[in-house]
This record gives sequence, C-alpha cells and structure tokens, in this order.
Amino acid sequence: MKGIADTGLIVAFGNRSDDYHEWAVDIAGGVTEPLLTCEAVLGEAAFHLRSTPFVLSLLEDGFLRLAFDCSKNLDQLTALARRYADRQPDLADLCLIRMSELFPRHPVITIDADFRVYRRNKRESIPILSPPTRRR
Repeated sequence: MKGIADTGLIVAFGNRSDDYHEWAVDIAGGVTEPLLTCEAVLGEAAFHLRSTPFVLSLLEDGFLRLAFDCSKNLDQLTALARRYADRQPDLADLCLIRMSELFPRHPVITIDADFRVYRRNKRESIPILSPPTRRR
C-alpha cells in the first residue's frame, strides 16, 4: 500500500487506548512500503504520544519515510496557508496537501475531516483513507 501518513494515524497506532487504534493497526498491517510523511507530522505525533523515541522508531523500522522539504516548497505552502486561512490549517496539514500534489497516487491516511475540504492543485479532491466512522 502506498500512502501519506497524517498525525492521527501515527497517534492511533501508538496509543492502544485511542478510539482509532484498531483501524490504525489494520492500516499498518497492509503497509508494504514506507508511508510518506513530513517532519511537522512527526513533531505533532511525538507531542501527542509524549514519545519521540516511538515516533523515531517508526522511521528506523521503515514504517514511515520522510519525503518532504519545507524549504523547497515554501511558496506553495504560503499560498495554501492563504487559501485556507479561514480553516486555520496547521503546518502539518499544509505539508500533506502539498505532498498530495507531489505524490498524486498516494492517499492521505488521516482522521482529519478537513482533508475532505482541502484541494490539491486548487481544484482536485485529495484521495484519503480514513476510519469508517468518525467519533471525534
């Protein structure tokens, strides 16, 4: 499975008491190559899980792979921040929108409903994988 990992997937995978833990474990079971992500997502996940070592282990084990450089995409991130200012997206969301443009065959794996609103390349919906029911 190819995909772009958002914070919610990582947090749910690492926290057995998370409402979406079973979903995240199922997703992880289908991963055949590293899921792409960015440093902003890793920072959020480490903060929410209170475990930087766990998050880093996902990189070491090949579950995740860093595949984004903010400095090379600054103009696009700034444009996305302006476009979605009313939703107040965080840096991780902006990076994932941009990653979806760069890796169009990779769905964003998320629990964040905003990805149903965000658009890549200004008009295209972003393919997502999310839990069947939202409880948050």
